Amino acid sequence: MPKLTVSQLSDCLREIVEMAFPRVIVTGEISGLTRASSGHVYFTLKDEASQIKAVMWRSSAIKLKFDLRDGLAVEAIGGVEVYAPRGQYQLMVERLTPQGIGPLELAFRQLHAKLAAEGLFDVARKRPLPRFPKRIAVITSPAGAAVHDILQILLRRWPGVNVVVVPVPVQGSEAAPKIAAALGMVHRLPDVDVVICGRGGGSLEDLWAFNEELVARAIAQCRIPVISAVGHETDVTIADLVADQRALTPSEAAERVIPVKAEWVQHLDQLRDRLCSSLVGLTNSRRKELEQLKKRRALAKPLEQIHRFSRELDDLEARLKQGWKRKLASLSAELESAGRALQALSPLAVLERGFSISKRVPGGDLIQSVNQVQVGDRLATLVADGQILSQVLQVDADDDQ
Repeated sequence: MPKLTVSQLSDCLREIVEMAFPRVIVTGEISGLTRASSGHVYFTLKDEASQIKAVMWRSSAIKLKFDLRDGLAVEAIGGVEVYAPRGQYQLMVERLTPQGIGPLELAFRQLHAKLAAEGLFDVARKRPLPRFPKRIAVITSPAGAAVHDILQILLRRWPGVNVVVVPVPVQGSEAAPKIAAALGMVHRLPDVDVVICGRGGGSLEDLWAFNEELVARAIAQCRIPVISAVGHETDVTIADLVADQRALTPSEAAERVIPVKAEWVQHLDQLRDRLCSSLVGLTNSRRKELEQLKKRRALAKPLEQIHRFSRELDDLEARLKQGWKRKLASLSAELESAGRALQALSPLAVLERGFSISKRVPGGDLIQSVNQVQVGDRLATLVADGQILSQVLQVDADDDQ
């Protein structure tokens, strides 16, 4: 029986285990998932009866296209290692595949649910494309067939259209960051008012750059309306759902983004002809109305009506003057009559007939009785041509009163 230290036994077990299980495929459910600041991922794989610790180093974890979470059933590929300091064995995971669904499909579903919950697919946030764009930016690979199809259709539909191609890789690990960067700077290009972003068809792996969250958010934040043109009719990417419009193919994107110039020229010619025809018809109609108006007596002899009104005004003026003369004569007669009546009642008329009026001075009280005066009082006597000031020397009352 060998005699071993703990370290020696651990080393023996590690050698046996690691040699026996250098690479295995283990299926189970993720539990206790934790992510270290270093980027390493630690979790437990378990089934109904057992569990095993597992670790996925950062170099492998960054390659995952989908998000890990507790409860996710996966197939793990890697080797078994004994961690001597704790006397534990653990699975060193190199690659993870979700069970029942591919990793890219799972990543697509996870991102779709996330962005849909944020409202990035809502129709209300979609912007309309300009009807007649001044300049079109095409973000795609300069070597792909898509850019040639787009340019060919744009130039055929509107010869001389202003197009700028922003070259980016559309496949591979560098594609998503380059596409997102192009979308973030395209508004700096002068006069660009619509963007076509896309590529030709391919497998899910080929199109994956347009399913990256980085590209989806760049499309949503782009200051210019974006039309997505990724793949063929059956391909749907996250970019298609976020974009302001989705074209089934790059060729259809070119057809949507600009009208056919010849058709619009023809349409404008038709509008011009209709406008000219309408103006000619309106002019003829107004000319006939003028001819009818010319036949009316008021327009044929315009001064006749003016002369008639002038005569009527002269007659009215004469009648008005006569009326005012008669009225003034009547009022003058009434005024003279009233003056004579007032003159007859005036005290001055009495004075003219030889009578006089006496008043006390000062005070001006009218003297009507000898009882109102005393010897020494001063009186003012009014006669027809002035007044006489006097002083009472004697007061004699009439005995008959």
